[in-house]
Amino acid sequence: MALLPLSYIFLMNDMASGNMMKTEVSVAASFISSLLSSSDSLTGDQLQIFTHTITDALLEHYQHHWFPQAPCRGSGYRCLRINHKMDPLIGKAASAVGFTQEQLFSSLPAELTLWVDPYEVSYRIGEDGSTCVLYKSSPLRPKSATSADVSAHRKEKLKTRRSNRSKRFDVMERSLS
Repeated sequence: MALLPLSYIFLMNDMASGNMMKTEVSVAASFISSLLSSSDSLTGDQLQIFTHTITDALLEHYQHHWFPQAPCRGSGYRCLRINHKMDPLIGKAASAVGFTQEQLFSSLPAELTLWVDPYEVSYRIGEDGSTCVLYKSSPLRPKSATSADVSAHRKEKLKTRRSNRSKRFDVMERSLS
């Protein structure tokens, strides 16, 4: 029996429950990988393994802390933070490719905050830096709940009422004459 990678299992669980976090996690993993790739300390293969490892770690870590209906809920738990101390998830993924803590600190900003929330991934470098958005989307609304559908339904209902009133008025007018 073949074992499925964690990222695939969590993605299937997310799809089944209606919670998609794969895009946000992929954006976050790619961002961290891009910071590491700019240092030329990792080979292409190591970088690919790191990206896969951090993706799996984030999917597992966020599994019960992802709330698309309340995106701010659990934001602190999902925040990746380097503040002269390495975030444990990043450190674990780096050690999987043989990257030491010293190499990691020299390749990443000394202060980095990365927020991975439903519908948005953003980061800040430094305590006083600006917050930059890497990814932003909006929640999908059910088709039946769109304002265009509601508006069309209201117009049709009004049209039907007017038509019925007109018919009743015609009947009353005929009965009086």
